Amino acid sequence: MPELVESSRDGHVALLRLNRPEARNALSPELMEQLAGELERLDPDPEVRCAVIAGSEKVFAAGADIRAMSERSFSEVLRHPAASFWRRLAAIKTPMIAAVSGYALGGGCELALACDMIVAAEGAQFGQPEINLGIIPGGGGTQRLARVLGKQRTMEYVLTGRRFDAADAHAMGLVNRVVADGRWLEEALALAADVAKQPPIAARLAKQAVLVAEETALSPGIENERRLYELAMATEDRVEGMTAFLEKREPKFEGK
Repeated sequence: MPELVESSRDGHVALLRLNRPEARNALSPELMEQLAGELERLDPDPEVRCAVIAGSEKVFAAGADIRAMSERSFSEVLRHPAASFWRRLAAIKTPMIAAVSGYALGGGCELALACDMIVAAEGAQFGQPEINLGIIPGGGGTQRLARVLGKQRTMEYVLTGRRFDAADAHAMGLVNRVVADGRWLEEALALAADVAKQPPIAARLAKQAVLVAEETALSPGIENERRLYELAMATEDRVEGMTAFLEKREPKFEGK
């Protein structure tokens, strides 16, 4: 099987680059399997503290493979690996950053939304154009967009299939940083390096706490946060962090 996801590592940051240029990085079953499998392989590695998912300068991911979808029967849709792919991504505990340049449409937009942060090039384009094909988003697009943009804006983008650019995405709170077209990957890796400097157990607990806020009411969310806080207080990194603060030195976090 060709290498559809190129994986590399720099220190505590893993970089996963989608590599299906002939199809504009369309999310084929093979690509989804390789991406989910690589993330699952890296997730328990204590040396990996943040992962960056990127495409090319021209396209992050253009969505699903439409030619293959057009020939898919209803029973095949029910058995398609896409359903498990999105669940597998949601189970990753390592913080993930999407580095987006070019098009992030359909499943590509959903892949970016499934990450914890997004760094986008000025020329990046986002959208959920599934309505133009007679279908709707199937990888969390309606749900994740609504939680960030609100009902009215999400309805507009989902019901019209209209694209929106990086500046609009940033203004609406969907994108963390918008950078010059030539610096999108560099900036994403720099943000990942900042995350990787933090105590890794606390970073994973913090990610879990924030994600719970999307799915629960305030009171149980606060209770969950307190339990995660107590876990963080039991770590050796907490002792190191507080000691380093009092001694006015840089902490050395070991993930313990």
